[in-house]
Amino acid sequence: MGAERIGTIGAIASPREVPIRVLVAKPGRYGHARGAKGIVRTLRDAGMEVIYTGLRQSAEQIARAAVQEDVDVVGLSILSGTHLALTRKVALQLRAAGIGDQVMLVVGGTIPDKDIPGLLEAGADKVFITGTPLDEIAMYIGQQAPGNRKQANH
Repeated sequence: MGAERIGTIGAIASPREVPIRVLVAKPGRYGHARGAKGIVRTLRDAGMEVIYTGLRQSAEQIARAAVQEDVDVVGLSILSGTHLALTRKVALQLRAAGIGDQVMLVVGGTIPDKDIPGLLEAGADKVFITGTPLDEIAMYIGQQAPGNRKQANH
C-alpha cells in the first residue's frame, strides 16, 4: 500500500475499545482494484483495521476470510455489473458461516440507482455508488459498524 495518504479525515472510527475491523474484497472475475485500494487506505487513515483480500475472490473465500479475521464489516467492491448476483452469494455464504447477522455488509462500485433496492434485499446493509466520497464511506462505517467485538485475542 505504500505511504500514500488519501484525504485528511483523521480518526473518525467510533470510540471503541478495539478498532473496527473491515474486510475489503473484490468478488468475481473483474480485475480492477484502484477503488478498493483507495477505500483501504481511507479506512486505515480513519483508525480502522483493514484486511484486503485481493482480486477475484469467491463468495466462499470472502466468508471464510471474514470468519478467520473476526471482522465487523465486509465491504465488496464490484465494478463488473454482476453486483446483484455477487452480493447475494456473499450474503448467503456469510449466513452459512454463521456470521450473517453479526457483520455489516456494504457494497460499492459501478451500481445503477435502480439496482440499490435489489442489493439491500439481497443482504447489503448499505450501497455506495461510484463517486461517493471515500471519507463519507469511512464516516458511515465508523458510525454504523456493529458494537464492540469480543475482546478475546485482541
